[in-house]
Formats: sequence, C-alpha cells, structure tokens
Amino acid sequence: MSARRTPLTAQRVFATAVAIADAEGITAVTMRRVASELDVEAMSLYHHVANKDALLDGMVDAVFAEIELPHARGKWVNAMTRRAESQRAALLRHRWAVGLLESRTSPGPALLRHHDAFIGRCRSAGFSVEMTAHAFAALDCYVFGFVLQEVNLPIDADTDYGAAATEILPDDLADSFPHFAEFVAEVVARPGYSFGREFGYGLSLLLRALEEEALR
Repeated sequence: MSARRTPLTAQRVFATAVAIADAEGITAVTMRRVASELDVEAMSLYHHVANKDALLDGMVDAVFAEIELPHARGKWVNAMTRRAESQRAALLRHRWAVGLLESRTSPGPALLRHHDAFIGRCRSAGFSVEMTAHAFAALDCYVFGFVLQEVNLPIDADTDYGAAATEILPDDLADSFPHFAEFVAEVVARPGYSFGREFGYGLSLLLRALEEEALR
C-alpha cells in the first residue's frame, strides 16, 4: 500500500513559495516551480490559489503572521519595541519581502490583524488618530529602511568591519576624506562593531520622540 499523500492546502502552497523565495529570491517563485516542489501538477495549485498575484498575497500574509502583535498591556514604548524587533527579524528571515510587504492590493487576515492591533495599541495609549498615522508611517519607514540597508550592505554581520573597510575604501582616505576616515577609525574599525547594532538606538530615539509628541 502506498503512503498517503499529504493533502494540498493553500497554506502548504504559501509555505513552499516562501521557502523557495528564502533560498533563491522572489524571482524564482512561479506556479510551476511551487507545484514541482510539492510534487503535484501545476493545475492542482489553482484549486487553492487563483493566480500568481494571489500567491504573492499569501506569501506576504505568511510573513505578517510571524510578526509579534504589540502587547495590549504595559508601556507603549515597550510594546512597540518588541513589535519592531519582531518585524525586523521576520524581514531578515525573508529578505525578499522588504519590497513586497506593503505593496499588495489584497491584504490578508494576518496583515489586517497586525495593522488593527498597531492602531488599537496607539489609540489605547492616548494617541490621536492623526498621531497614530504619524507613528505608523515613521516606525514602518524606519524598520523597512534599516533592513533594506542592512540586507544590501556588501559585508555581512559576521565580517570584520574594520578589515572590510580597509579593502573597500581608497588608500588616501585620511587625506581626501578626513571626516570619513575619522569615523571609520573611531567607530567602524572598533572590535565587535556591527551596523545592525544601531537599530536599537535609533528605534529608541524614535519611539521616545513619538510618545512625547503624542502625549504632550
């Protein structure tokens, strides 16, 4: 007797597409490729996912489902810190998602639940609707922008930044660009420096400023 085949579901289709994108990039994701990974005919996917756009919608929603919702209790700054850290972690796991996360025209339930929780947490903390909009835009722009720069750096987190800078930058840096040379020597070349560690500092500044502006 042959082994029973795992039933095909939309969730399995989305998870497989996400795995392909994680490994090879978003351009590798096609209906045919996903079907091949699932060992089914491409036409079988259309019983669960209408088309490529619906596939992308489901992939984006799967990423949103990984992001921690802001806690309803406790300090607003703490809740938003954890939310931003979770958001960044999800984007670093799924680097293809940075450009897609807010681009879809058919938002899924995880996306809507996340946005609703963010808005509700701001409103319960005393933010006006207008200030909530400011906070939403500022925080998402910060997180997405930071991760976009982070994933496009020519060196990774485990690289010796000082040694990498020596290889990348011109030999006459100190003479031609003295301020940049000072920055490299005093910051980048220090043992253990990592660009990613700047995330928390900038996030803290932004959150405190938003809360002060909202509640004054």
